[in-house]
Amino acid sequence: MPSWKDLRGFCENDGWELYKETDSYYYRKFMPDGSIKRTKVSKGTGETKGHLWKTILKKQLQVTQEYFNSKI
Repeated sequence: MPSWKDLRGFCENDGWELYKETDSYYYRKFMPDGSIKRTKVSKGTGETKGHLWKTILKKQLQVTQEYFNSKI
């Protein structure tokens, strides 16, 4: 499973905007169709857990695992 650091690296390499930083990093990406993708990245050092990672990948990032891996 990817780490939180990997997720942050993906967001930075894939053109996501860091729009808020508190106890976590908050990223968003404006899409050509006018929609906005959003994700929250923990400042923790561990890995994302299985079910949580699948939810982030599918519902927030909306990319394949292969695409994610190519951007980290």
